[in-house]
Amino acid sequence: MCENHGESLPVDPSRAPMPRRREFLYSGLVGGLGLTLGDFFKAKHAVAQQKYYESKEGPAKGLIHIFLPGGCAHQETWDPKPSAPIEYRGPLGVIPTKIKGEVFSENMKHTAEIADKIAVIRSMTHNEAAHERGTHNMFTGYRPSPALSYPSIGSVVSHEFGSRRNMPPYVCIPGVPNEFAGSGYLSTAYGPFALGSDPAAKNFQVRDLALPGGVSADRWAKRQGYLSTVDDHFRSLEKSDSLTAMDSFYQRAYAMISSKEAREAFDLSKEPDALKTAYGDNSAGMRMLMARRLIEAGVRLVSLTYGGWDHHDNIMQAINRQVPSFDQAFAALIKDLEQRGMLDSTLVMVSSEFGRTPKINGTNGRDHWPKVFSVVLAGGGIRKGIIYGASDSTASEPDRDPVGVADLATTVYNRLGIVADKELMAPGPRPIEIVDGGKVIKELCA
Repeated sequence: MCENHGESLPVDPSRAPMPRRREFLYSGLVGGLGLTLGDFFKAKHAVAQQKYYESKEGPAKGLIHIFLPGGCAHQETWDPKPSAPIEYRGPLGVIPTKIKGEVFSENMKHTAEIADKIAVIRSMTHNEAAHERGTHNMFTGYRPSPALSYPSIGSVVSHEFGSRRNMPPYVCIPGVPNEFAGSGYLSTAYGPFALGSDPAAKNFQVRDLALPGGVSADRWAKRQGYLSTVDDHFRSLEKSDSLTAMDSFYQRAYAMISSKEAREAFDLSKEPDALKTAYGDNSAGMRMLMARRLIEAGVRLVSLTYGGWDHHDNIMQAINRQVPSFDQAFAALIKDLEQRGMLDSTLVMVSSEFGRTPKINGTNGRDHWPKVFSVVLAGGGIRKGIIYGASDSTASEPDRDPVGVADLATTVYNRLGIVADKELMAPGPRPIEIVDGGKVIKELCA
């Protein structure tokens, strides 16, 4: 919906111009409000809908999903094996953490200091060693199927909860990261809003978030009224996903452009320089800082990517180049959320499509390995300062408490207040569970 911001002056019938032929589209004004009847009832419905959504929310009111594309090596981050033979241990050392007796890889010094605020799953496992299939698993909670396109977690959240405070419910930073981050069998109205560029860029600007040149706010509102009436007319003639999705797109666009608060949520210049320095003035830092701003403004799920982690060669050099920026930004995000009183209501997840092989290969890298890897959760109803599950002594497979893709997705949905075995309607029509067969990992829940 698009709210009416500010007050309109009463219409003086004696001075009002006679409507032109095209202005029949804007008939039916609700007395003095400047709204069509359609706008009025949409607004009324949206208020009731928002109250309903709030009644369904779990401890997590928002989710920041930090995805490390390419397959992040668990051995060089969350699950080092300092006692393993060198060909398994790899070239890097370790650093002690705030969790007694636990270590991270040596580049994770900032995260080690906030380890008592996070939960590390060291027994994540699935069977998909191809990038695309592993990515599908982590974004949807399902194995890929040639028969059905599954919705991403972000699109399910958008479907179940809708928008809040004029913000799109699901945002991707900097762009939609892959084909599995979309709405799948759900309407495209539940797809993500993408920033379109990196927040760390010097000339960063969110595309399509400003009024077109020469268009005043009044003229913009009038255009909205015309378009709304035309949309309603065509929708009465033809029911289709494309029309519904387009209407949803325009309503969100109008709401964001019309709302000063919504536009400013994307403006990193509002943040103090000291905080930017704490996050790191780079892609990792500015993407995570932007994610915090958007969650604070009302976005329900922010999906961001950082780096490329397909380290088949020279893993020491690649890790030394990429992990420090991630480490600094992630630790700053957790501390920032906590200082603002947002951590307990914001779930943060760090994942990748799979891990890397137990042994260093002939080019000093590691290859694809889905049998065991690590995922991190924090805030939003997750226990703090725990390690859940374990890999074996060479990080080859789960040694204790294996976590499947459906289990992870079900636990995340549970913290958000979504029942994962609820059925949604897929084409056919046929009912499909949001997640099939997963269980809530109670030991992770606060």
